[in-house]
Amino acid sequence: MLGLSADNHHPLMLQRVTLGLVSLVAAFLTVTTFFRVELLHHLLWSNGPENNSSCPYGHFRLVGMKDCLSWLSCEMMQSEVTVMKLIGQGAVKQVFLAHWKGNKVALSRLAVSEFSNDFFHGLEMLKGLQSVYVVKLLGYCEDHTILTEYHRFGSLTNINSILEQEDHRSFNTWEVRFRLAIEYAMFLHFLHNSPLGPRVMCDSNDLGKTLSQYLLTADLHVVANDLDALPLVNRSAGLLVKCGARQLQGDFVSPEQLWPFGDDLPFSDDLMPPYDEKTDIWKIPDVTDFLLGQVEGSDVLRLHLFQLHRDCKRNLPQQRPSALRVVQTYKAVYTLLTQESELSGTYSGTSRDL
Repeated sequence: MLGLSADNHHPLMLQRVTLGLVSLVAAFLTVTTFFRVELLHHLLWSNGPENNSSCPYGHFRLVGMKDCLSWLSCEMMQSEVTVMKLIGQGAVKQVFLAHWKGNKVALSRLAVSEFSNDFFHGLEMLKGLQSVYVVKLLGYCEDHTILTEYHRFGSLTNINSILEQEDHRSFNTWEVRFRLAIEYAMFLHFLHNSPLGPRVMCDSNDLGKTLSQYLLTADLHVVANDLDALPLVNRSAGLLVKCGARQLQGDFVSPEQLWPFGDDLPFSDDLMPPYDEKTDIWKIPDVTDFLLGQVEGSDVLRLHLFQLHRDCKRNLPQQRPSALRVVQTYKAVYTLLTQESELSGTYSGTSRDL
């Protein structure tokens, strides 16, 4: 019987060891990628706004406060809160900058009495959806007054002007901007599976209106703020929604939100078919495109998101992905591109520094 010589045996063993190491490294990278994707939600918020869930329901804690306090009563708001100036106004409410015990806070008041139901709907949503995704409620009064945490950067419409400021230019990266888009999608997933049932973000008939529903925090995170129009979807009861009683137009709203009977038949809310939360999915690509801006790496990111965003724009709502799938894909792409950036030495690291 012929045997292998030592010279022949050595290369064979070396090849086997090399293949084993390659398989081990590949498995390690696979596991690492999996855990990075799974933990991204926590990494995104590790340095973000303080999680409302750290306080019991009905309580709040602002930055710098050691203990949780109960929501302020009407009497406490009247005696302890000082209104400074008007900083915003919509159809439903006026928003004022105010002071409470050395803290800047936002005080909202009903602007027009005929929108009282919308105002109280927004209050109930604010109370019931308190979480890391929603602005902190500090107190309320039945005289149409709500007190919330103040965020000096204002709404997401200001993102470009904020990041173009000299103090924030180092954060004007695809990583930071994409994280904002991920958080926006995470809120929609939360909203579509909320403790108050599946809800639809109805105040979103154009890009500017949609962005105005969210605030940009000082540490560059996203929190939902305007919750005055969140109707409930209840499929088991055959309950779908309609975002208002007027005709919607334009490419930003989803096809099912458009009047389906053409110009020959005048618009009638009674004849307008209802729809579900997939209207929110249709709008995700436009919001994300705005948030990404035109920074280095954003075009590469758009290529990675092309297929997902095309699916979001399917004419048939049932063919669009869920908000969860959008979040999962966004996380996976974020992880992939940050790994590639780390390997090439171009990762900015700014999202870790916030």
